[in-house]
Amino acid sequence: MAELVAREEIRVSVEFHAFALQEEDDMEVPAPFPEERAEDPGADLLTAYDMRLDFESAGHTHEAALTAEVWSSEPSVTGDEPWEAQGEAEIFSTTGILSVETMSGVGEGRVELGRPGTLWKVRAYCSGRAEAARLAAVDMSVGVERYLVQFWPAST
Repeated sequence: MAELVAREEIRVSVEFHAFALQEEDDMEVPAPFPEERAEDPGADLLTAYDMRLDFESAGHTHEAALTAEVWSSEPSVTGDEPWEAQGEAEIFSTTGILSVETMSGVGEGRVELGRPGTLWKVRAYCSGRAEAARLAAVDMSVGVERYLVQFWPAST
């Protein structure tokens, strides 16, 4: 049975419809964010690169709420909220820490996975997308777009 190991709440500054979680040791990342980013407004919620996860937001510039959960094994699919988008991927982390990356550089916050040198499975959900897109034309929203990102070791 999957057990929740850690949970973190992070505020993410979204710029140009995007942000990323990537290996904290950016010297290990072959193409640090935003290099090679697919700039497509219709892109998937989650795109995996080597040691990096890119998230495509519905809002241009705003502050999103990110909840990162680390699990002992694959958690049940959550039905707590009406999610508007979902994506799955894998990421390898040498340090066991992912930094939040924005278009203007390293953002505030990081996700501590707790196990260095591990391949992680990732499931991401997002809600508030339609409202964030609507508000983008009027104001900079705070916490309207919400992400839940779950991590668990791929070896489980």
